[in-house]
Amino acid sequence: MEKWPKRILHIVSSMERGGAETLIMNIYRNLDRSKVQFDFISHSNKQGDFEEEIMKLGGRVFKIPSLGQIGPYSYIKELVKIMSANSFIAVHSHTDFQSGFPALAAKISGIRKRICHSHSTNWHKGDRYSEKLMLKILKSIIRFSATHYCSCSKEAAEFLFGENMLNDGKVSILKNGIDVTKFSSLKTNFKKSVFDELRLPGNARVLGHVGRFSDSKNHIFILKILKKLVEEDNCFVALLIGEGPLKESIEKEAQRLGILKNIRLLGVREDIPRLMKAFDVFLFPSQFEGFGIVALEAQCAGTPCVISNTVPKTTDMGLGLTSYVSLDKGLDIWCSEVKKALNKERPDNRLINEEISKRGYNIQDNVNDWIYLYGVS
Repeated sequence: MEKWPKRILHIVSSMERGGAETLIMNIYRNLDRSKVQFDFISHSNKQGDFEEEIMKLGGRVFKIPSLGQIGPYSYIKELVKIMSANSFIAVHSHTDFQSGFPALAAKISGIRKRICHSHSTNWHKGDRYSEKLMLKILKSIIRFSATHYCSCSKEAAEFLFGENMLNDGKVSILKNGIDVTKFSSLKTNFKKSVFDELRLPGNARVLGHVGRFSDSKNHIFILKILKKLVEEDNCFVALLIGEGPLKESIEKEAQRLGILKNIRLLGVREDIPRLMKAFDVFLFPSQFEGFGIVALEAQCAGTPCVISNTVPKTTDMGLGLTSYVSLDKGLDIWCSEVKKALNKERPDNRLINEEISKRGYNIQDNVNDWIYLYGVS
């Protein structure tokens, strides 16, 4: 008798609230877990934001040191130990340019379906010859070891797998879907409740950002924009949602700039749809993004977005809510776009749901793509 459910092993850095992790959880919550179960390998010793939920849903989280901590040989050995002791029908790696190592371990373990998934457009090492050579080697390990290649966007696919593989149809684009019902089902008094909770004045103009406090999310630039806006009108407030290594330094910089009273550091939150609906403008000046699922969520909340042009244009859901601005443009341009965004009309829930579904970003449709990828009927 065939054994159910089929188990898929996902390789992640950690199960914090990042874009890739949020996507995986959106899929996990909405699939038929009597047929398919997700397990995870995490490289973080501390408990991730999603780990308790994973275990409640029937998944498991295995903890091993990262590739950088123990080196390729020991890392592959740890992976093979877990893969060989469990009946996984597929290994799905989300560690970008390091994805070839889990795929290689899966190949050694006899797992037939080995998936490498690109979520980013950034090679953080540098552009020197030795660094470029390292990236070329890592990409060659992916091509040798993986059986399937997928990406969240055309840009992320070209970064990790190359334009030729994308054009030859060897890379599947798996769209970063969201659960639109979490936004459309909210009651209408959300804004007042957020203002009351955070003790914001009734005339506050709320700029919102959701993301890990890391260099790529460019919180420093958000503070600079806020500083300039506050100099003209003190009613502007920024809500910064998330955790990360730079959180303390961002708080200190806000104090140095004299705008600490105009920001709220909210940490990790469970009520992102409610908060996003309370934003007047979603600000997203990322230095790079594979896709930028939070920009999609902000539009689902009906919130106007001012976004850096490093974010793929496929995040625009055609609702008239998004403005893309180059990071090379001055603060005056960014502040001008924020002010324009304040006056944008918010579409109704019906139109939002229609446009997001039409473009293939409704999680209910995305689940089928993942099930097809795993070959589970």
